[in-house]
Amino acid sequence: MNNAKLVLSKESIKKSELWEKAGIELPKFDYDKMLALTKKNPTWVHFGAGNIFRGFIAMLEQELLNTGKAKTGIVAVEGYDYEIIDKIYSPYDDLSLLVIMKPDGNLEKKVVGSIGESLTGDYSREEDWARLKEIFSNPSLQIASFTITEKGYSVKNLLQEDITDGLEHPVSIIAKVAALAYVRYQSGQLPIAFVSMDNCSKNGEKLHNAMETMIKKWIENGLVEEDFLSYINNNEKVSFPWSMIDKITPRPSQSVKDTLEKGGFDSTKIITTNKNTYIAPFVNAEGPQYLVIEDNFPNGRMPLEDAGVFLTSRETVKRIETMKVCTCLNPLHTSLAVFGCLLGFNLIADEMNDPALKKLVEKIGYEEGMPVVVNPGIIDPEDFIKEVVEVRLPNPYIPDTPQRIASDTSQKVGIRFGETIKAYSEREDLDPRELKYVPLVLAGWCRYLMGIDDNGNTMELSPDPLLDELKKYLINVKLGTKELVEDDLKPILINEEIFGVNLYDIGLGEKIVGYFNEMISGVGAVRSTLEKYLECK
Repeated sequence: MNNAKLVLSKESIKKSELWEKAGIELPKFDYDKMLALTKKNPTWVHFGAGNIFRGFIAMLEQELLNTGKAKTGIVAVEGYDYEIIDKIYSPYDDLSLLVIMKPDGNLEKKVVGSIGESLTGDYSREEDWARLKEIFSNPSLQIASFTITEKGYSVKNLLQEDITDGLEHPVSIIAKVAALAYVRYQSGQLPIAFVSMDNCSKNGEKLHNAMETMIKKWIENGLVEEDFLSYINNNEKVSFPWSMIDKITPRPSQSVKDTLEKGGFDSTKIITTNKNTYIAPFVNAEGPQYLVIEDNFPNGRMPLEDAGVFLTSRETVKRIETMKVCTCLNPLHTSLAVFGCLLGFNLIADEMNDPALKKLVEKIGYEEGMPVVVNPGIIDPEDFIKEVVEVRLPNPYIPDTPQRIASDTSQKVGIRFGETIKAYSEREDLDPRELKYVPLVLAGWCRYLMGIDDNGNTMELSPDPLLDELKKYLINVKLGTKELVEDDLKPILINEEIFGVNLYDIGLGEKIVGYFNEMISGVGAVRSTLEKYLECK
């Protein structure tokens, strides 16, 4: 066994005894038959070929294939970072290895074999683009799903080339999808569900609005007929279900790579693409996972509920999404990210061993968040947050970093904290001015934007589309300053586009400024401020 190196390939997975000896589970279906059926009658296309897709979504279809409840695989499409297809999919025959990192240190390993085809979503790659058009003209197609990140749905700055020539030569992912939807429209107004599975609020609405905005521009420019817009807006033909997804799939871990290699698995090369995607032929992930989807599929669907997906109403999806994104998980993650960067942590799990940080997330989740959670019925909020705080965040084998979570925070705080603040202001029995820990995190984020850690050293800030703009407000703020900095901070705190509310109007502006002033009083002031308000000393 020590001499037999396992590599991901169609031929290699036929040698099942070698994989079994290595403790790696193989697909339990006829792989070649799946490939042929997917080619002939594709049912599911997914845009965004990264880790969450391979480590979660593709495994849902694999479960159905394993049990004979599905016959076809998923067509993986990457519309942004083509190196993912060129360097991670194609060289390994579209196979991956899922490594589930258990809290006891054990690794559960499974070959991901449900991807029937992989394509780049790029019109200049003519063969791939022609194949995509062929797929979208096939009546068999039921689902086009997405994990393209929240930025992928932005239409604030539409590309001029997409507005004038996006139907034939689309550049943005939304233009590409709209162009393929037009192919489906021209093929007889065939039904389809466009399912965003991105971790953002009202994701189905965001996807619909983005496509509608693009199509309206095309109508203005005479590129498409108005009836195409009617097709997109006809819920009996085209749906945009809302969903809530939850599974941590961090960047590939060097320690996992080393362990796999010791066990004889050799397809472990970790790459960083030119677009800064960290990816490998393996995906390391936590075990807990949740996917809740509004059950609205005009062309039918595979029995996803048999793979553990919750199919429900839009209202229930909204409640679950609010529970997770606004209170029970995402705010806790962002809190740890902001203070983890300032305090020099490199692992989220290590932060949960810090008494002040652990107490902070407990206060934000249990004490300030839970009062505004509406129980969605199918997932209990108390059980969910307990698993987050006691099992998921402290898992020492999940190599997730505060620096990764801190990316795009300006795009997240409005949902992760602003919704709770608004809920407090709308309730007669709650007062946002009584909030103590949410504003402490918002002050911490402003302190983070200075780019100086708690030891007084310069630190690199994670990517964020508003970073340059926000840093300008703090350019004159220095560590150790004695004077109040309200004038510097106020333009950030009144920005309703960031927080969803004007934090001064809601009664929290002065409190945040006060916390911030304490955090800039000198070296170690972030730590001492946290410990003061969390009563850790």
